[in-house]
Amino acid sequence: MAVAVQPKISIQAQDFNVADEIAAMATGHTDVGAVVTFSGLCRDEAGTLAALELEHYPGMAEAEIRRIAMEAAGRWPLRGVTVIHRHGRIRPGENIVLVVTASAHRQAAFEAADFLMDYLKSRAPFWKKEHRADGTEGGWIEAKDSDDEAAARWR
Repeated sequence: MAVAVQPKISIQAQDFNVADEIAAMATGHTDVGAVVTFSGLCRDEAGTLAALELEHYPGMAEAEIRRIAMEAAGRWPLRGVTVIHRHGRIRPGENIVLVVTASAHRQAAFEAADFLMDYLKSRAPFWKKEHRADGTEGGWIEAKDSDDEAAARWR
């Protein structure tokens, strides 16, 4: 029997607590046998990066992420999906993104999380600007061909 999944989608400036999100996904859900998480952090790029500034189109970004989360729920037998993506100025070591998927079995949860991250890296409407440790602006980060190639495997 298919379970109607209502993804939790949040685009926010404030940080999030990974453990709290995992607990929220699992607590009281006795039909969940696997919870898979991916948390993406801002890295310092060998000490050259002071911060990333992430911008998005409010409303559009949430709608696009909800659409792909619903696609994941249609492809895999998921019991829950959470996607949290931050915007604003994020420093090295801070959280940027969290994907949590829950299913009765691990394979579905793993594959759905992988699918969602490939989408977020290649298609979600976010723009990243580098702020360098030496005080200069590093400019806008271009999309990577490798991210598009990773997402293409799901077509």
